[in-house]
Amino acid sequence: MKHKAISIRPFIGAKDFERSRSFYRDLGFQETVLTQNMSVFKTEGIAFYLQDAYIQDWVDNTMVFLEVDNVDRYWKALSELGLTDKYKEAKLTPIRTAHWGKECFLHDPSGILWHFGEFF
Repeated sequence: MKHKAISIRPFIGAKDFERSRSFYRDLGFQETVLTQNMSVFKTEGIAFYLQDAYIQDWVDNTMVFLEVDNVDRYWKALSELGLTDKYKEAKLTPIRTAHWGKECFLHDPSGILWHFGEFF
């Protein structure tokens, strides 16, 4: 089957919807409120939906990979945002190099694990 895909937008949950909304705005995403319990966050032509829904097993097993053009520059920018100071639940993990490329990691306030990676 051939696809003429335009975008892919994962749905992620939030333990504290307002706190997560603030986190993603601080991370640099632009928010569009869709309903009282769902927003879409966009940047550079990509997007995801944030829901006011929390199922621990779902959230604890959710990972999102965002490919970036320069992970070193992205790591520096992430570090300078101070997200782990403002959001005590957030966790930022330094760059790791693998055979395919390199990546750093960021847990959001709900526990969603973001991979920010660059392929070789």
